[in-house]
Amino acid sequence: MSRAWARFAVCCAFCICTPVLAQGLGFGGGDTDAPIEVDATDGIEWLQDQQVFTARGDAVAVRGDVAVHADLLRAYYRTKAGGGTEVWRLDAEGNVRIIAPEETAFADSGVYDVENGVLVLSGTKVRLLTDEDEIVADNQLEYWEKKRMAVARGNAYAIRGERRLRADVLTAHFRPFEGRMRVYKVEAFDNVYVVLEDDTVTADRAIYNVDSGIATLTGSVKITHGENQLNGCVAEVDLGSGASTLKGCDGAGKDQSRVRGLIVPGQVRKK
Repeated sequence: MSRAWARFAVCCAFCICTPVLAQGLGFGGGDTDAPIEVDATDGIEWLQDQQVFTARGDAVAVRGDVAVHADLLRAYYRTKAGGGTEVWRLDAEGNVRIIAPEETAFADSGVYDVENGVLVLSGTKVRLLTDEDEIVADNQLEYWEKKRMAVARGNAYAIRGERRLRADVLTAHFRPFEGRMRVYKVEAFDNVYVVLEDDTVTADRAIYNVDSGIATLTGSVKITHGENQLNGCVAEVDLGSGASTLKGCDGAGKDQSRVRGLIVPGQVRKK
């Protein structure tokens, strides 16, 4: 089956109404009646008794201005109570790319739960690229449309220029801004560190306020500059300027309420 015929067959038989794969980081776009157009190099298999479409070979699913590319795409559909059909799940396997107007995601595989608005991308190196930022994880990247939240798991990095926020788990929270969803807060859990141009800050947890550019790190905080070290309980780091402030623990004993440091001559930052 040629690519042109595969596209024609799906457009005729597969014009089904589902929430679009999210636009922006969320890979969804709400309730529209636009069909999903699918084409593939090696043809499309339609198992009517199982209610499954499978597209193989450089497969592409397009709806609106969002496209899903993969070696194999599998769409599961069902009959609606009032008549007609709807897709309830879309699987992508091999060399997965999801391309939206402002973001592109890469993974080994992906599953989109249409009904619950949950997209899960998996692989040895999952990546999400925007104009300014990059999110990378070794295991998984999830987007929860209804919760307006994305979760990166496994040696996860949020990267902007020379500055990096790393943790075992990163959670990004979204809210509407000028007609699209925008990240306003990022939480980092376990083995957290922030890489600045000259310093490294490590901690147990961090909360990054995107609007202010301030990351607040807590739990076993250490700031390292060369061989110089400062240890405390709470650090505030400006990811824009690179400036950092370290504090002791409020209400703690004398030892924990103080900030401790090791200053090595000749390695103090010059202003």
